[in-house]
Amino acid sequence: MTSSIDDSEEKNYSFNFKNTKFKYTVVSVKFFDELQKDLDKLYQNENLSTHKNFRVYIDKMKFVLPEDFPSAKYVILLARETKLGLIDLNYEGKKHQIMISPGYFGKSNYDQNELIDYIKTNITKSSDYRIEPVTGNLHIKSITVRSGLGRYGRNNLCYIDEMGSFIALRAYLTDFDFKEEKFFDMRLMDACENCRICVTKCPTQAISEDNSPIDVDRCITLYNENPGELPDWIEQPLHNALFGCMSCQMFCPANKDVMKNPLHLGELTEEETMLLLKGTKDSPLLASISEKLQIPIAKHQDYYLSVIQRNLKVLLEKS
Repeated sequence: MTSSIDDSEEKNYSFNFKNTKFKYTVVSVKFFDELQKDLDKLYQNENLSTHKNFRVYIDKMKFVLPEDFPSAKYVILLARETKLGLIDLNYEGKKHQIMISPGYFGKSNYDQNELIDYIKTNITKSSDYRIEPVTGNLHIKSITVRSGLGRYGRNNLCYIDEMGSFIALRAYLTDFDFKEEKFFDMRLMDACENCRICVTKCPTQAISEDNSPIDVDRCITLYNENPGELPDWIEQPLHNALFGCMSCQMFCPANKDVMKNPLHLGELTEEETMLLLKGTKDSPLLASISEKLQIPIAKHQDYYLSVIQRNLKVLLEKS
């Protein structure tokens, strides 16, 4: 992944909405064919993991317009700043601080319609055009990099200026015509060219030095964000977060500034910690725990409780 453009050609914009920082840009849907060819090539070259958890995610990705919006002309790409989460847990008379990777928690102080109304008022500056959220069929990370809004790190994460990899990406289709034709090559951050920190810090050697896709099958995140038994080769000391893995992100120079401002989510009592370790469902405490962790545990108990129970047990045994 190399850059073939002058950064001055990029047209990215930012705004603050309800105390949250966003950056955005737009891409014409006429580039969908090229994006689909890139994705097809990965399949043809067998560069994609065959792990079932990964394929459930990637196999639904198709750069095509939805049947109910064939007149869409552009994709509006939004990057929202996120933070590293820290939660204090009381367990066996001791206090333990646990990390939660950016993107796995967080409550919005706005709903989808409010954000769409903001886009109509401040970006398209018209209410005469449709704006529809993309519901999962676009590989948003790759189109964000091709748009010029982001760049890949050697760890295959998307980085945004001033936000690092601590981001949440969203995309909206619209029939508004922005009359912009910019579209770039896949690009590695300039800072990655002579840096190998993430390669050396990855505890499972999932990141390569040759800019190829990471070895997804060896990425801790693939396993600890999904239910089921953790593979034996992921040894206990390698785990570092309740969800996700921070090994390649917390040492990355591009994340130096955003690492300084973690979000302290609060503190769980001994009783609340034990409830999570037991995986107790339908407890009156779940609403309180969900509020503190900013994770919808009470609403999606079957998924979250089993994952948190497993991961938390490992992390507490480690400490």
